[in-house]
Amino acid sequence: MSPFIAETTDLLRRTPDLLRTLLIGLPDGWTDTADTADGWRPRDVVGHLITGEQTDWVLRTERILEHGTSLPFDRFDRFAHDERDVDVPLDSLVERFAELRARNLERLAELVVDADLDRRGMHPALGEVTLRQLLATWAVHDLDHVSQIFAGMAGSHDADVGPWKAYLGILLRREDPSAEAG
Repeated sequence: MSPFIAETTDLLRRTPDLLRTLLIGLPDGWTDTADTADGWRPRDVVGHLITGEQTDWVLRTERILEHGTSLPFDRFDRFAHDERDVDVPLDSLVERFAELRARNLERLAELVVDADLDRRGMHPALGEVTLRQLLATWAVHDLDHVSQIFAGMAGSHDADVGPWKAYLGILLRREDPSAEAG
């Protein structure tokens, strides 16, 4: 197995444990705030990650391996979680994500070998992409959304930090994404 595949899957394997540690058992006061005014709460992010596990990463990997660029990927419904998860507790969502991720990483290990990384598929908006790019995006997508969870959690106590907010970049970015901590 290439270092790329090993390192990427190692990062992907860590996300469920991170979310368990970070979110399970926390009161809503820490988890019911969106990262930005029009953003997502932690539960929305976990729901979105679940959708990715159900309909995106491994299915697109299989599409690349089976059809190359001849059959474009299906469009990804970024908001499928809105109605699906409305009454599901956050702790349950985190556990569902963990189950799906474990299953998908097992499937990925069965499917992909180093020689496949430069195989190409067709994204409906981006055009040709490689399997390497898809797998890297999967890992960075996790990191992006974990940072979104942190921002929502920090934002839940924005008013409580008082004047220290001037030193907390995570809160400043909620108002102005280009702002830097002082």
